[in-house]
Amino acid sequence: MRAMSSLYLDHFGLHTPPFSITPDPGFFFEGGERGAFIAGLLYAAQQAEGIVIVVGEVGSGKTLMSRLLLSRLESKIDTVYLPNPSFSRDEIIDVIARDLGVAAASQGMRLEALQQELIKRHESGHQVVVLIDEAHAMPAESIEEVRRLSNLETDNRKLVQLVLCGQPELDTLLAAPHLRQVRDRVVYRLVLRNLSRSDASAYLDHRLRVAGWRGGRIFSWLGEQLLLADAQGRARRLNLLAD
Repeated sequence: MRAMSSLYLDHFGLHTPPFSITPDPGFFFEGGERGAFIAGLLYAAQQAEGIVIVVGEVGSGKTLMSRLLLSRLESKIDTVYLPNPSFSRDEIIDVIARDLGVAAASQGMRLEALQQELIKRHESGHQVVVLIDEAHAMPAESIEEVRRLSNLETDNRKLVQLVLCGQPELDTLLAAPHLRQVRDRVVYRLVLRNLSRSDASAYLDHRLRVAGWRGGRIFSWLGEQLLLADAQGRARRLNLLAD
């Protein structure tokens, strides 16, 4: 498999695989309103005003946006990234606390211990962003528990900025009557849309150029049209088919 990859790269004069499905900020495509999207997400994440929701179809590039956000936040912003949201209500605050270096505490004291750590960071000029990927898969009780973090604040600023990223099912989950308090704290909702056909074509070319391609068209016109029709603007599907 490694030999095949080497032949593939050598044949096209590439220094890295252009269509890996592993999210890589180095391949970020600014077109298709992606540049404006990450700028809006950065702004929202740094405001510390409430909960930020990011919604996109499967394979649209949400995880890449999450990683790009974390890499572009200012150094004074401390981050917690949870790629696996399947923690129970009793576990999720402990996981966040441990990631911030808070010593284990009893269940009744864990939120208080976390609050003290957040206050200490705030007083030293630091802000905390907690980003949860695949949030549509979270148990409703865990979302409600995380919501309690948005209650922690100083006189003029939230101590934690929550960012929940997920598929459209996240909207359905948050529409449940018992999650009204979560909805009430949502201050920004950003939608990552699939690429248009012209943007998807530019996306393919962009990834090839980043990988080192300096020639002309690689895909035939018909081959590219079939690829674009199948992918329907989904970045992951574009990568799989192009590879």
